[in-house]
Amino acid sequence: MAKRALYGLLAEFETPHEIVAAANRAREAGYRRIDGFSPFPVEGLAEAVGYRWTILPTLVFFGGLGGGLTGFGMCWYANVLSFPLNIGGKPWNSWPMWIPITFELTILGAALTTVLGMMALSGLPTPYHPTFNVERFALASTDRFFLVIKARDKKFDLPQTKAFLQSLNPYGVYEVED
Repeated sequence: MAKRALYGLLAEFETPHEIVAAANRAREAGYRRIDGFSPFPVEGLAEAVGYRWTILPTLVFFGGLGGGLTGFGMCWYANVLSFPLNIGGKPWNSWPMWIPITFELTILGAALTTVLGMMALSGLPTPYHPTFNVERFALASTDRFFLVIKARDKKFDLPQTKAFLQSLNPYGVYEVED
């Protein structure tokens, strides 16, 4: 059986403070393609691995705007073009009565964009990830913390990166096959 391509190196840590310190040192050493895994949210880990900004708020704004314009457009089409009724001398384009529908579709558009955008930007659903090939990674959902330096990082060199990760005093360093 042929050996698979290398995805990266995985270092296992026992405490959240250790993984945050290790991620910060990896960033300071020049590694940019790193990722951290923990059984619960760790404050500062996202910033330490280089996660800074996302386009999700912009997508949500335009999703809400699209939903609001859809709601207003539907009401305008139904009351002005499709079936205009003159009731009590009110104008056909009486927009104040369309505010609830416009508001509700704004919220619906923003909410759907939030859920779908979050899933798309995080790569969910992910039924398979190369780190699942490491037997000890099963502990990432219970009590261990893992830091991955990916092989596609510009600075990645297997012996040097392995030595660097060993210098961080992890519980163990493992090769991750793709």
